[in-house]
Amino acid sequence: MVPTRYRRTAAVKAVLLLLFGITAAVVVRYTPVREYLNPDSLATLLEAAGFWAPLAYILFFTVGVCLFVPGVVLVSLGAAIFGTFYGFLYGWLGALSGCAAAFYVGRYLGREFAASLVTGKLKEYDDRLEQNGFATVLYLRLAWMPFSPMSYGMGLTKVRFRDFFLGTALGIIVAVFIITHFVGTVKEVWTVGRWEQLLSWKTGVALILVAFSLCLPRLIERYRAARKIRAT
Repeated sequence: MVPTRYRRTAAVKAVLLLLFGITAAVVVRYTPVREYLNPDSLATLLEAAGFWAPLAYILFFTVGVCLFVPGVVLVSLGAAIFGTFYGFLYGWLGALSGCAAAFYVGRYLGREFAASLVTGKLKEYDDRLEQNGFATVLYLRLAWMPFSPMSYGMGLTKVRFRDFFLGTALGIIVAVFIITHFVGTVKEVWTVGRWEQLLSWKTGVALILVAFSLCLPRLIERYRAARKIRAT
């Protein structure tokens, strides 16, 4: 039997998590934070940071993920400001940091309440997530699941942070690379006015990676199904 005090604490934390989500939506939509979600404004802000501009961007990305700003927007901003290579590096680090932070917020504020509600089939599924956390997280990241909702959601489950972190680190590489490459290429073409560069081999590689990343989850699912059939 779960102590009443424990249940009350879990409920209070769950309410705080809900309030946090509402506050995040209000902050992004109705405060000056929204003004920095474009390359020019953010570049001006980062210029003030000088040498620490990359770290400032990574911090901005981390907070953005926690505030439910779409990852595509945050990655695109980095690519537009820092270019393809550094945009990818800083974007990947920022996404990883933001997802980890959102996971911990969800774990600290919502896990206890979620655990008190999980019974029957849901509990079995929760237990399987604990055992197969890395594969599950990697699979969902390759399927381009949104950064914020998935990170908060995984924090509510029994997935170990290590599995979540490693699965996220590997799973978001393709998405971050594709976005930064596309935005970086468009920026370069727009700057020099050579639109034929959009038809370069790099763009072809990016499109192939997009198709592959979208098909990979299905291929993994088929591989698992085939292994189950052979096992029986």
